[in-house]
Amino acid sequence: MTTTTTATDTGASTTAIVTGGERKLRRHTRRVEPIYYLFLLPTLVIFTLAITVPGVIGIFFSFTDSIGIGEWSFNGLTNYIALFSDPAILQSYLFTFGFSIATVIVVNVIAFLLAVGLTSRIRFKTGLRTIFVIPMVISGIIIAYVFNFLFSNSLPAAGAATGVEWLQTSLLANPDLAWVAIVIVTAWQAVPGTLLIYIAGLLSVPGEVYEAASIDGASRTQQLTRITIPLVAGYVVINVILGFKGFLNAYDIIVGLTNGGPGTATRSVAMTIIAGFNGGDYAYQMANATIFFIVAVLISVFQLSLTRGRNTF
Repeated sequence: MTTTTTATDTGASTTAIVTGGERKLRRHTRRVEPIYYLFLLPTLVIFTLAITVPGVIGIFFSFTDSIGIGEWSFNGLTNYIALFSDPAILQSYLFTFGFSIATVIVVNVIAFLLAVGLTSRIRFKTGLRTIFVIPMVISGIIIAYVFNFLFSNSLPAAGAATGVEWLQTSLLANPDLAWVAIVIVTAWQAVPGTLLIYIAGLLSVPGEVYEAASIDGASRTQQLTRITIPLVAGYVVINVILGFKGFLNAYDIIVGLTNGGPGTATRSVAMTIIAGFNGGDYAYQMANATIFFIVAVLISVFQLSLTRGRNTF
């Protein structure tokens, strides 16, 4: 009798536990409230009308001979085949990727060193942080025009006055060195945003780690290479990804500095596409834009594969 009662009580307890578990599961897997979809709908509609639909239309016209207006007809893969044999297109891709890689390296090295200095025990570091962030809030085209004047007038005048021969000619007029000027100006504007991310990363490192390293006799250089850099590696990945994607779309600074010159030496992919639109080469440049979009997606997938499964922050 006692055994039966115990079994019954155990069964009832088990049933109660299962019932309670099911109740919790239902509570966690309940359907999404309709109000969430209501807030999502305007953003989804705007994104679809402003991004998705124009993109699909552009891809459609890349298989035609359209000039942007008037009649058109399908020409299949003609535009895409022509792209891979067009030296101007290939030059624009070569410049864009070379410029992006060089600028990413310059920006991250400078921003990281500045972040280390601005998080150390120095005077006026708060004021210095404010000063270094100023370029971030200035329009790119304004920055480009200011530096254009400096490279074209101020520096050659300084070179002539001091007798420095290589300064007497503007970098912007040299087809082999104009890209250097573009990297300098782009880095000047891009460093502040990268700097802020590195400062956040450095401030997240516990101070006790450095105190323990000091007690063990680690020098400043050893602390930087063996503690700081490994602990902020996730922030480096984020800055490289954001920077590279941003520099691939470089346009306004290049327009203000060289307008793609001398010749086509500094013409980026974005400039080539827009110039084609303005010149009545709509379908051909839409094919170029489609290829560029695919390349950007592949780069994004590759970068995500490198960071997948890792705790970036």
